[in-house]
Amino acid sequence: MRRFPWILTLLTVAALVLLIGLGLWQVERLKWKEGLIAASEAAAAPPPAPLDQVLAADPDGGDLEFRKALIVCPGLATAPYVELQSIHDGVAGVRLISACRPVDADFSLLIDRGFVADEISGRPRVAESTLPLVLIGEFRRFDPPGGMTPPAANGRFYGRDTAAMARALKVQGPVRPEAVFAVSPTNPEFGALKPSAPPAAFSNNHFGYALTWFGLAIVLAGFYVALLRRRLKKDTP
Repeated sequence: MRRFPWILTLLTVAALVLLIGLGLWQVERLKWKEGLIAASEAAAAPPPAPLDQVLAADPDGGDLEFRKALIVCPGLATAPYVELQSIHDGVAGVRLISACRPVDADFSLLIDRGFVADEISGRPRVAESTLPLVLIGEFRRFDPPGGMTPPAANGRFYGRDTAAMARALKVQGPVRPEAVFAVSPTNPEFGALKPSAPPAAFSNNHFGYALTWFGLAIVLAGFYVALLRRRLKKDTP
């Protein structure tokens, strides 16, 4: 009579523990992602509020993601800008980034004024102005550019580097780290400039991943039982 396959059993149990653990981890990730999506939807739901109210509600800036604010930016429509290489709806182009010191503020914001396709050579005019512009801006967080990001050249950036952009725009004083996307036009006369905020990048495939890990655990358990039954059947006289 053959000995019981202890080594195979231990390996199978270890693999089952690993697969079930991965499945449970994906279930926890699913709950976390659903909470994140719900929080982002809740943040985006309120109508735009004056900038000082938005910042006062969250002085540390931890929950500004997707919040919309009414911002008064003197001279923004003709402000200097840098270009950020980007893709919008599958079209290559640039986003125009300008500095804005809101009225009565002691800091500046970097305003993403919108997207211009590469096929458009024109740009909004640049001129000194203090004409106030009221815009709706959406706050977003972003990761700093990695080490493989090409350096900026001739006013064009390839990563959203707030500090470097502020230096290129000769901003004086503190600059808030968030990106602020104009979702209302800053230059209605220049239709090629499309104000927009990027869509929320929340892929939620954790339920499918959990099913995959649990399914593999079931298959492994079934394979082990079938192999063990076959072995025991051979040992039966």
